[in-house]
Amino acid sequence: MKKIVLIAFILFTSIGFSQTAAALFSNANELYQQEKYEAAIEQYELIEELQLQSDELFFNLGNAYYKLNKVAPAIYYFEKSLKLNPSNADTKTNLEFANRMTIDAIEELPKTIFQDFSEAIIYKLQYETWAKMAVAFSFSGAIIFLLYHFSYSSRKKLLYFNVSILGGFLFVVSLAFAFKAYDYQVNRTEAIIFKQTTEIKNAPTLNSGTVFKLHEGTKVEILDEIDDWKKIKLADGKIGWLIADYMKEI
Repeated sequence: MKKIVLIAFILFTSIGFSQTAAALFSNANELYQQEKYEAAIEQYELIEELQLQSDELFFNLGNAYYKLNKVAPAIYYFEKSLKLNPSNADTKTNLEFANRMTIDAIEELPKTIFQDFSEAIIYKLQYETWAKMAVAFSFSGAIIFLLYHFSYSSRKKLLYFNVSILGGFLFVVSLAFAFKAYDYQVNRTEAIIFKQTTEIKNAPTLNSGTVFKLHEGTKVEILDEIDDWKKIKLADGKIGWLIADYMKEI
């Protein structure tokens, strides 16, 4: 009986959260349409505080901050939206506009053919999607192989055998892509600089030398951390140390 009550409580709590979030989202959208961007942001962030995430929520937050010319949070939320939905064309377009507001002009290092392929194909989908495709290819390949095994027609056997081999190949490829996408989307940690201007040090101490400066809105990759400092890397290959509170992880 206690288990039933507990399950019912969890169910009704989840439904309550869902209804609350839907009401907040609808209200925030209305405020956004009325160009009350600060009020809309408050409503959107209340949803975020409920530990509910979606690419639409982050996309709308990015748009609201962009309308207020707040470059760092705009880029931050557009990046969070893309992390959940890498193929969202609208988010990519708006992120490009927001990036034009940044001060730092960072040229990316030349990419290899495999890096270009990864960005154009592998990272376009979430790793869960590649994993589901791998499972689908695995099951379909197994079924077709069974058809091959029980078929009496030589022509059908040849067809089923070739298709099952193709299914196995696609299974291996999609599984490899899933691991590659997982490593990029989960194990890779990036952040957005929120401090208006900050000095990047060559060591994790305040009295160490300054190697370069960064400004709000710039995206960095986090390589390591020591106490309140994080080691960062830019798209152009530059590396340095930054106080952790000066940025927010995506």
